[in-house]
Amino acid sequence: MERLKQIILAKGKVLSNTVLKVDAFLNHQIDPSLMEEIGKEFADRFADAGITKILTLESSGIAPAVMAGLVLKVPVVFARKRKSLTLTEHLYSAQVHSFTKQETNEISISQSFITQDDTVLIIDDFLANGQAVFGLIDILKQAKATIAGIGIVIEKSFQDGGKSIRNAGYRVESLARIAHLSDGNVTFLEEEN
Repeated sequence: MERLKQIILAKGKVLSNTVLKVDAFLNHQIDPSLMEEIGKEFADRFADAGITKILTLESSGIAPAVMAGLVLKVPVVFARKRKSLTLTEHLYSAQVHSFTKQETNEISISQSFITQDDTVLIIDDFLANGQAVFGLIDILKQAKATIAGIGIVIEKSFQDGGKSIRNAGYRVESLARIAHLSDGNVTFLEEEN
């Protein structure tokens, strides 16, 4: 997705060889027109998959997931990272470690929102080590739902998450794949020689 790549180059900030800050358009301030394009792209890529629900993780996955849900005309469910007074029983839960935040969270969804009759598309903002996606896959396995695939806005291809998920047999569609981050620069996978 060329526009996404151009925005990453213009507004993303490389903080280290493993960290790309995209808070100017994706995970703090949100660019609605970009999210609309991202939603349409995911909807196009998974148009024939029979999607009945989209599952994401709060909070940065919500914007692209909602836009894809709007185009596909399906509900979006987001796994909560923190316990809620109203989300206390009949849950599917999994442990997810965030390398960026250096913490482990229990993520949960209500069992009433995803069932074995659902075909689910997972959408998330970043794919690095794959922990968030594997946590969402765990939840969908508990629900006995069909996993149509995984849509990722930005994949850090130099980390093992994408490879691990693909090796586990899942379809992964990433809109921007980063080969490496170095010297303040982003290099996309297609640019590698």
